[in-house]
Amino acid sequence: QVQLVESGGGLVQTGGSLRLSCAASGRTRSMYAIGWFRQAPGKEREFVSAISWSGGGTYYADSVKGRFTISRTNAENTVYLQMNSLKPEDTAAYYCAAGESIVVVSSRPRVWGQGTQVTVSS
Repeated sequence: QVQLVESGGGLVQTGGSLRLSCAASGRTRSMYAIGWFRQAPGKEREFVSAISWSGGGTYYADSVKGRFTISRTNAENTVYLQMNSLKPEDTAAYYCAAGESIVVVSSRPRVWGQGTQVTVSS
């Protein structure tokens, strides 16, 4: 079984940056892709970004394209989400998730982390 732990959330001003980390442990070879989702208060959880095991494939929601960058280092079993030009509407709890492929992880992830809060002040 795979376990995921997020870190790096916090409070930042509009236009600022944060880098989230998702550390995977356990049977990581069974989960090839990692995705990020977010959920704001009173709203449904939404897809943000995903990356394939090799790192060669990435996928972004339109709302974050050009501002967020997903990357991974398999030697450390860690995926990063670099968030730049943050806006108040980016405020949410951010969760990482794992699945067998980008298609799976972006639509029906198998494993979830516990989440990390990102707050962008105006």
